[in-house]
Amino acid sequence: MIINIGPQHPSTHGVLRLEVITDGELVVDVIPHLGYLHRCFEKHAEALSYPQILPYTDRMDYLASMNNNHAFVMGVERMLGIEHEIPKRVEYIRVLVCELNRIASHMIALGTYGLDIGAFTPFLWTFRDREHIMNLLEWASGSRMLYNYIWVGGLFYDLPVGFETRCREFVDYFRPKMDELNKLITDNPIFVQRTANVGVLPLHTAVNFGCSGPMLRGSGLKWDLRRVDGYSVYPELEFDIPVGKGEMGTVGDCWDRFKVRVDEVEESLKIITQCLDRLEKQYPRTEDFDPRALCPPKSRPKKQDFYIRAENPRGELGFYFVADGRSDKPFRCKSRAPSFCNLSVLSEISRGVLIADLVAIIGSLDIVLGEVDR
Repeated sequence: MIINIGPQHPSTHGVLRLEVITDGELVVDVIPHLGYLHRCFEKHAEALSYPQILPYTDRMDYLASMNNNHAFVMGVERMLGIEHEIPKRVEYIRVLVCELNRIASHMIALGTYGLDIGAFTPFLWTFRDREHIMNLLEWASGSRMLYNYIWVGGLFYDLPVGFETRCREFVDYFRPKMDELNKLITDNPIFVQRTANVGVLPLHTAVNFGCSGPMLRGSGLKWDLRRVDGYSVYPELEFDIPVGKGEMGTVGDCWDRFKVRVDEVEESLKIITQCLDRLEKQYPRTEDFDPRALCPPKSRPKKQDFYIRAENPRGELGFYFVADGRSDKPFRCKSRAPSFCNLSVLSEISRGVLIADLVAIIGSLDIVLGEVDR
């Protein structure tokens, strides 16, 4: 029998349609069908100047807008040759807001994953705690979800006065909440039964399919672009790279991917604390500091092909630019989206599982369809 799951099914997290070929309760094959959002990011990018493209990167992955902004801006700045001129205060603020956004994104992943397999309370708890981050980022950027805060050459605005204090209050509030969440769901025997030894993604399969982020690290490979490429001020910060260890089942199963995201939240809190320390002690706010001072009036890079990549909450986000040297618009702008590559492995790890386990596997991918169909 062929069963359609989606494109509006809650477990498909957007507008994904899965054509599921079944034999009784068993899944014989899964074919993902894309093509319902039509964001057309890459085509839009050919008609706009580099700064004008920036708001469109927000919409690719609306749960990680800051991270998308950061990756795109770094690429344009390197093409213009101004990456080493960016003030340290700007760089630390960029990393600070990106890590806040990473936690907010992981909160969605953890909460909705519980919802996928029948646990409603974690969904409410994670949305309650994510709200504090949303308020902080809205205070800084003026926007609720689509921030457009990190600009080519700087920032939209410096952090509001008092932001550092409220951010520390959030960290102090949030750490005990993560302990409660772990007791509620991560170590819950029912949750472990639904996720351990389910959807096992072997490391060589993850590498062959181009998986990245928690998908790849859940399979045991310590590969994080914040460490591998060492962009922005990440080399100056101390944090660990969590990987799947098969604590509850097999390395690379759904539980490992969930646990990697939980541990990454802890690491992001460490990074945020360090950024706040540097911003308050080494690079404090001054009256003459202008975060837009290096924003170029015209972004016209020389003729070149260039690829930039960064670690967003779902994995490697890359932008490939083709600049003709005559225009401030890219001749071509190709996006390498992590959700697209991670989704491609779904058929490989879903054959022979029960239909109920297929829902658990989809949730463990943590896809955002805005960047799958762009």
